[in-house]
Amino acid sequence: MRVPLSWLRDYVDVELTPEQLAERLTLLGMEVQKIERWGADWKDVVVGELLAVERHPHADRLFLTRVTVGAGEPLDIVCGATNIAPGQRVPVALPGAVLPGGRRIERTEKMGVTSNGMLCSGDELRLTADADEILILSDTAPLGAELISLYGDIVLDVDVKPNRGDALSLVGLAREVAAATGAQIRWPETDPVEGGDDIEQRLAVTVEAPDLCPRFVARRLSGVRVGASPDLVQMRLLAAGMRPVSNVVDASNYVMLELGKPIHTFDAAAIAAGTDGRATIVVRRARQDEPLETLDHVRRTLDRETLVIADPERALGIAGIMGGADSEVSETTTDVVVESAIFDPVAIRRTGQRYALRSEASLRFEKGHEVRLARIGADRCARLVAEWAGGDVARGRVDSDSVEPAPSTVTFRPDRVNRLLGTSLSVDEQRALLARVGLESEAAEPDDRVTVALEPQPVVVEPAPGTAITALVPTWRRDIVIEADVAEEVARVRGYDVVPSVLPHTPMPGWRPSPLEVRDAVREMLIGAGLSEVITFALVSPRLHDAFGLRAPVPSVGGEPPPGGDRIEVTNPLSRDHSILRQGLLGSLADVVGTNRRQGRADVAIFEVGKGYGREGDRTREWWRLGVALTGAAEPAAWNRAGRPWDVDDAKGLLELLCRRLGFGEPAYAAERDEPVLHPGRSLRASATGDGGAPTLEAVVGELHPDVVGAWELRAERVVVAEVAVAGLGGGQLTAVRASPPSRHPAVERDLAVVVADDQPAASVVDVIRASGGDLLHSATLFDIYRGAPLADDEKSLAHRLVFAADRTLTEAEIDAAIEGITAAVATELGGRLRA
Repeated sequence: MRVPLSWLRDYVDVELTPEQLAERLTLLGMEVQKIERWGADWKDVVVGELLAVERHPHADRLFLTRVTVGAGEPLDIVCGATNIAPGQRVPVALPGAVLPGGRRIERTEKMGVTSNGMLCSGDELRLTADADEILILSDTAPLGAELISLYGDIVLDVDVKPNRGDALSLVGLAREVAAATGAQIRWPETDPVEGGDDIEQRLAVTVEAPDLCPRFVARRLSGVRVGASPDLVQMRLLAAGMRPVSNVVDASNYVMLELGKPIHTFDAAAIAAGTDGRATIVVRRARQDEPLETLDHVRRTLDRETLVIADPERALGIAGIMGGADSEVSETTTDVVVESAIFDPVAIRRTGQRYALRSEASLRFEKGHEVRLARIGADRCARLVAEWAGGDVARGRVDSDSVEPAPSTVTFRPDRVNRLLGTSLSVDEQRALLARVGLESEAAEPDDRVTVALEPQPVVVEPAPGTAITALVPTWRRDIVIEADVAEEVARVRGYDVVPSVLPHTPMPGWRPSPLEVRDAVREMLIGAGLSEVITFALVSPRLHDAFGLRAPVPSVGGEPPPGGDRIEVTNPLSRDHSILRQGLLGSLADVVGTNRRQGRADVAIFEVGKGYGREGDRTREWWRLGVALTGAAEPAAWNRAGRPWDVDDAKGLLELLCRRLGFGEPAYAAERDEPVLHPGRSLRASATGDGGAPTLEAVVGELHPDVVGAWELRAERVVVAEVAVAGLGGGQLTAVRASPPSRHPAVERDLAVVVADDQPAASVVDVIRASGGDLLHSATLFDIYRGAPLADDEKSLAHRLVFAADRTLTEAEIDAAIEGITAAVATELGGRLRA
């Protein structure tokens, strides 16, 4: 929020330098991000007095003026404005002067007459919005004085935190300054001078949605004259970042910046009458597909969730967001209705998001308001409109709920405040600090309880007798609701910089296990295997979501929520390419592969740890997955070997490496032929279990279908992908490593090559070998696959390394017997034979 210092001084005395004030506000939690010298870009602009104004001898629309700046000879300056006259004091840009935007003024010739400078309008100096007429200064402005010394200002750019909506105003920040300096705050005059008819005779208000609009206050003025606001008002609005529009509209913006209460003004003639003949405002939910052209002249279609300000015939504006073009105040307006309402903050925020509309008003409504500001804001705006635009303020106001809540109370224990802060402040010191921010206090009653927390569930405790104090929270401090909030105020007002550094009294644990051990181990393992980690957007396009969705999603393990469900769409996406929360990682990884291939990087080996998202009705869920994508060369070609591309066996190897690293059992594989996104002959499902037999890993692995590779222009012959569910990936620790003593007896290794039909799954061969190897067979591992001569075209050779072991030294006869049993089983069950 931009805060002109001269405007702030209307409400509180400020004797600090801008730098000191910025430091004090920052220590109070109101961070001052920048100090701007408003008017610093005026160079050689001084106060001058018009001595003579005559018609230009060679131009009908120009005037030749003679101006004195108090020293030196008078200056002849050519000017085109019509509001100038001798004796007026005006801003004069001398030759060589620089105006906002870097505009340089030089001595020039205009229609045969030399002009020694320029008379400035308010718009040229960015002081007012008037670009057609010269800015007329006060008669008391000293001749020759630099304009910055008279109209320059200091503007503080203050970052007001989301929980402090009360500080999004000049009065709110004045309270903070008063708390820091001990000065007294001055409240602006709000009551207007009333006259004319009773408002009840001219205006009626009906609130049909009190849950979204708890209070609606209206004022009415007649006989106003819409025009420009006073120069001082325009200067203040511009310095605060608001564009002056007209005296009526500027009054509403002035009140919003001053009190933090958004106000809207309607042309009363545009409000239709009800059945009783009075102009009638109706606060209701919009009708489905109801049209409205807003002030930005965009025609919008509303839905039933939108709160509107309407009349009996049509919607007049989106409540709390933006008014309608049909009822805006214009130059022809003579009667004005002032709206000052309290709206539900959540509803305003959701409405702004649905229509992609944010305004200074909605920013303040989203943070909530104290109820009494509805009345105060309406009165203050009516008073300013009457002062700046004339007219009569109707007697009384229309108020949908005139009952204003009393201040709330929060009970706290001074001793616990000291424990939370690490201070040793007395009870009186704490109460005095709270009083500086408007929190009066008194001894707690015997039945008062201390609210320690509200979420996720309320925590209320009973204080020891005589140890608690009750703070009376002013209505504008909606952020103080529990004991810790009071402690924060004590620390804030006293100064965070003077709170001592004290270690907590509670012993801290010497060590805590990381909840991300499994995830970190997976990352380290894959990086060590030569893959690169990527992070992609969770929001994807509908086309990508549909193209890479799995018909049978990878099941979750380790207590993760199940995958699938309906997709979650963004209501108002910034782009269609980022409009849906993904349900898997394959599409995102394929997109990264395509980008790398198009940039000339042929070899890509990447992984990502990310989430999938889905919903069942209104209930949403998310699950963690590991995704892998491999393409190009797994082993680049060298002078002594040919290159080898990534294949499904490499992905299987990564799964087996993962299982060994995490302490899972060996993965089991099954062919996968029903996923449209994967190659039907080069895809599989994998699963593994832990010590107790519970599933610890589920995966789908395979090459992307050639049609998918072509449709997405991945420019690769093959792309191997995997999506893996790992127990503990969302949060978990590694299982303890248990070392086993090595056997005192040597193991025996034998390599066995088995020839089987080419369509025979390798996993079934391993299963037969393990089942027929007997108790002596310790492990069987596939290490080579061969096709070619002298084998038939429909045959392949699978070479396995068999390890035999026992609690004694094995004999050759025992090993040969086990091999013969395996050979017989392969021949009988698979129709295979040993490769000679």
